[in-house]
Amino acid sequence: MPTSIQRVAITGSTGLIGSALVGHLRSEGHTVQRLVRRKAIAPDEIEWDPTGGTVDLAALDGVDAVVHLAGANVGEHRWTKKYRAEILNSRLLGTTTISHAVSSVKPKVFISGSAMGFYGETGNRAVTEVDRAGDDFLAAVCREWEAAADLAENTRTVKIRTGLILEPTGGALGRMLPLFRFGLGGKLGSGKQWWSWITLHDEIRAICHLLETEISGPVNLTSPNPVTNQEFTAALARALHRPALFPVPGFALKAVLGGFSTEILGSKRVLPASLLESGFTFDYPHVTTALEELAQ
Repeated sequence: MPTSIQRVAITGSTGLIGSALVGHLRSEGHTVQRLVRRKAIAPDEIEWDPTGGTVDLAALDGVDAVVHLAGANVGEHRWTKKYRAEILNSRLLGTTTISHAVSSVKPKVFISGSAMGFYGETGNRAVTEVDRAGDDFLAAVCREWEAAADLAENTRTVKIRTGLILEPTGGALGRMLPLFRFGLGGKLGSGKQWWSWITLHDEIRAICHLLETEISGPVNLTSPNPVTNQEFTAALARALHRPALFPVPGFALKAVLGGFSTEILGSKRVLPASLLESGFTFDYPHVTTALEELAQ
């Protein structure tokens, strides 16, 4: 856990990653201040307006680290033209605002969220941080998102390209578990597409590692052992002692999920080269043991 980092400001503190990070840092004795989009009413709150471009700099002054995780959820709504704009603007405006604030208060480190969507469709090709961006919608969002983070000056900046988060209370796994528990699960689409994943447990450990490790630039937060969707769903079925007999055809996912279906049916084989080189070790490097633990 961080030792020199004592006071951490976090945006997106009510999200899946943010809420877990807040709880973990506080359990380790660190002071956490949450940026909120309303008038600050609690001692641990700092007011900010990502759309208006303002942050209470006086309240933010003196923090050791800023972790920026805010942004519209890509999987909760159909990707209408309006919601695509919200996905982009929530990241671009918020990250630009917090980057300018970081330039003013100069914390030791600025960690800004991004996603493995940066790489677009990779097929069977494994990619690391040195590979270029893809050319689909989310890849374009990630490029602009990360460019906004680079506006932060005079602070070590890390852009975390997070993979599929495994956590039974939320995200994709949270949605899949009920179906698989009733024996109604199966592969999605062809099942041949690569899923690059990380447990929420290791995601939080990795962020804390990056708070202290002198690494900057993009860092993939994914397990070193991505699996195909067919391998993933088979492992989940085994962990629950249930069959996986009900595959979901691609056309059905497209009909239900719209544009987001490309993230379920698309292939991203993303490896955490920078994280491993920095000395990080995963508690859950393999999907079988991860799902056996999480499916309890």
